[in-house]
Amino acid sequence: MEDLDQPADLTVRDLDPSAPVPPGHAVLDVREQDEWDAGHAPGALHVPLGELPARLEELPEEDLLVVCRSGGRSARATAWLNHHGFTARNLVGGMREWHAAGLPMVRDDGSEPYLL
Repeated sequence: MEDLDQPADLTVRDLDPSAPVPPGHAVLDVREQDEWDAGHAPGALHVPLGELPARLEELPEEDLLVVCRSGGRSARATAWLNHHGFTARNLVGGMREWHAAGLPMVRDDGSEPYLL
C-alpha cells in the first residue's frame, strides 16, 4: 500500500533539462565518496547513506531530491527522511539516468565527470 504522506518519486523525464532541480528543492547525493568524486550534480550536498543519521543537521531546509547511482539507496534514504519529518523525493534511475539525459555534472577538481 502506498504511503500517502510520502511525496511522489521523480524520474529524469519529470525534470526540466534547462533547470533540472525543481524550485524549492536541494539535491542530496547519498552515494559513496568514490562515486561522488567521479561526478555529481552541481550544487548537490554529499552525505553517504551510512552517514545520514549522524549528519541531519547539515541538511538544508528545502525539500530534498535524493539521488544515488540508480535509485535504490536513495529510495531507502527518502523513506527514512520522510519518516523523520523531512520532505524528500527519490530520483528514480539516479545519476545513471541524470548522466544519460545529458544533465549537468561536475567534479570538485574541475576535470571531466564520469560515472562509476
